[in-house]
Amino acid sequence: MAERELTHLDPLGRARMVDVTLKDPTHRRAVARGKVFMEPETTSLIARGAVAKGDVLAVARVAGIQAAKRTPDLLPLCHQVMVGSIVINFEIADDFVQVEAQVDTVDRTGVEMEALMACSVAALTIYDMCKSADRSMVIGEVTLWEKVGGRSGTYRRPVE
Repeated sequence: MAERELTHLDPLGRARMVDVTLKDPTHRRAVARGKVFMEPETTSLIARGAVAKGDVLAVARVAGIQAAKRTPDLLPLCHQVMVGSIVINFEIADDFVQVEAQVDTVDRTGVEMEALMACSVAALTIYDMCKSADRSMVIGEVTLWEKVGGRSGTYRRPVE
C-alpha cells in the first residue's frame, strides 16, 4: 500500500492549512448524525415540551447552526467556508434523540467538519438542557453519513 502524504504538514513536519486557492468552487454537502441516549422518561419530557429549561430541540437546533458557522474558530486547520445552508433535524425514539445535521456550500473545500460540529453541539445542548432530569445521558455515534462534492466525490456510509 502506498504511503499517503499528510496534507496538513509542511515538508518540515509543521502544521499548515491546505492551500485551496486554485480549486474551483463547487457544490458540497455533508450530513452527520449522532444520538443522545437517555431514560425513556427524559425523551417523554422532551416530546411533551415539559423540560424545565424550555424547548430543548429549538435551542439545540439554534446551537447546532451557530456551531457549524463557528467551526474554524475551534478547529485550527479548518478553512472558513461560505455556509449556504444548515438544516438540523431530530428524531425522538424511546430511549434516545437522534440529531441529524446537513450543511451545504458552494466553495473550494468541504463541510464535513461543519456538519459534525453542528451535530455534536446540538447533542451537547440536549444534554445541557436535560441534565437536571437525567444525569445518565450518553452522547454517541456521532458519524459522517454522507459527503457530496469535491475531488473525492460522493461518500455514503453503508447501512449496517
